[in-house]
Amino acid sequence: MSGTRPPGVVGDAPWARRIRARLLESSSMSALDPLPVATSPPKERVAYLDNARYWVMLLVVIGHSLTELVVMDSARGIYTWIYSFHMPFFILISGYTARHYIGDFRQIRRIVSTLIVPYLLVELSLQLITRHYDGSPKNLMILSPQWLGWFLAALFIWRITTPIWRALKYPVTTSIVISLLAGLIEIPNVLALPKVLALLPFWVIGLHMNREIFMRLGDLRIRIASVVVLVTSFVVCQVYAGTWTTQWLLWKDRYSEDPLDASPWGGIVTRGSLLLVGALLTFATLSLIPRGRSITTTLGGRTFYCYLLHGFIIILLDRQFDLWQRLEQYGAASVVGCIVVAVVVANLLMTRPVATLFRPLFEPRLTWLFREAEPPSVRVPVSSIEAATAAAPAEGATQAPVKAP
Repeated sequence: MSGTRPPGVVGDAPWARRIRARLLESSSMSALDPLPVATSPPKERVAYLDNARYWVMLLVVIGHSLTELVVMDSARGIYTWIYSFHMPFFILISGYTARHYIGDFRQIRRIVSTLIVPYLLVELSLQLITRHYDGSPKNLMILSPQWLGWFLAALFIWRITTPIWRALKYPVTTSIVISLLAGLIEIPNVLALPKVLALLPFWVIGLHMNREIFMRLGDLRIRIASVVVLVTSFVVCQVYAGTWTTQWLLWKDRYSEDPLDASPWGGIVTRGSLLLVGALLTFATLSLIPRGRSITTTLGGRTFYCYLLHGFIIILLDRQFDLWQRLEQYGAASVVGCIVVAVVVANLLMTRPVATLFRPLFEPRLTWLFREAEPPSVRVPVSSIEAATAAAPAEGATQAPVKAP
């Protein structure tokens, strides 16, 4: 019947509208929960997070650029140091920003437009380009990401499972156990599942981070300790990287497989150590990230495009112009040159013209695919309705005047 409403749904009485307004205000404030380091209104981007994205994206591009020079001792140490924490850093930040994911209409639409569509475009393009230069893969493997696409696939899986990790009683412990045990069995590379499971703890830690933790990381004593940790780890990598198997840092092989060749217990201990090192260096780096707004804040808001595009630039410079082969003859100086090229490329790919040009491709609106979102309805608990009804006059009734004693 047209005059009936579902139980628990409040009508348009003035007192009901006031209740709805208070509930909406409360829920929106808890959902925003911006970091205290932001000096901008809540709806704007948080400077601290964009600064963090900028610096970690530099590490990503530098690390990928050094891959071709990793046979050199001077490059191997830097490569090992970067790979020991750059993806844990990136994943933890991504987990923190997704901590309020509940799978509503807007979020689902966002997943399709900014994860699924870019994944298909980038993975298909990179596989075609690689096949042009190397002849492989002979058959396109869209569900088996070969390079950059793995992170988009991982974000997709991690994000849609976020409500599970928010509901568990011991989410971090559970994710660590899954990561350690995943290396014991053969897992197909469908949507980069081996890496998804191996790096899962950093996503779960990010989901359960809060602003108080970020505030504590800004303490002067922690910052000093962080500098010591980062410098020490860098020196250790320079000295011992030549004796380590860097394949561990790719988080995708089974412990018993070549080149890891580890026993079950040895594999668990090694991966557990890498999880600990990755977390330690991630928090050390987070403590040193600038809190204020700067050019890195602006550029950090466009790291999405840099991540998706830098692989194409690296392949072009390597396969078409033999840049890394030309640099290699200069020894240690080639490492510096490679880093300079990577920094320049990364910064160019984070500029506004690049974002403007590629936004329709990597962030399509997809209005033709999705129906219009229905306006959210607020359901008020029956107990609240009864309490408000008892305190409020009936609709259309007039309140009797209060007589003086």
